Amino acid sequence: MAVKIRLAQRGKKKTRTYRVVVADARSPRDGKYIEDLGFYNPQDNPSTVDIDVEKAVSWLDKGAQPSERAQKILEISGAWAQWRATKGEVVSIPTPPEPKIKSSSKAHNKTEEETTEEVNEETTEEVNEETTEEVNEETTEEVNEETTEEVSEEEWVKQELL
Repeated sequence: MAVKIRLAQRGKKKTRTYRVVVADARSPRDGKYIEDLGFYNPQDNPSTVDIDVEKAVSWLDKGAQPSERAQKILEISGAWAQWRATKGEVVSIPTPPEPKIKSSSKAHNKTEEETTEEVNEETTEEVNEETTEEVNEETTEEVNEETTEEVSEEEWVKQELL
């Protein structure tokens, strides 16, 4: 009996959620399944993935073949990397994706404006600090030059007197 890890649809049209299940390869998509491993909700921002990693790893050890989408979800949850690590392979654990942002939303545009204003204020403060540091360095150099000139004049006078 071929066993697959795949997604089973739940919910109404346009508001689908998915269960990650272990099922016989011959059973229908939303039909009878052997065990429920977790769920995936693409409607949330960012998408919600909740997988029982221990169950998933045990089924992968038993030979269950994940579908393409189920494999991606297992990678996001860390179950895939843990299973590969138990086989002795060196695998890096992926980071979750960044949240999706609609560019047309008013809230997003407002926060962008605020962050650009904050960045502009910070850069002007940094520029002011840099210019004051440059002025301080220049004045220090001028003072050092004047003192060396005074010392050299004193030495010249001493030599003339001798």
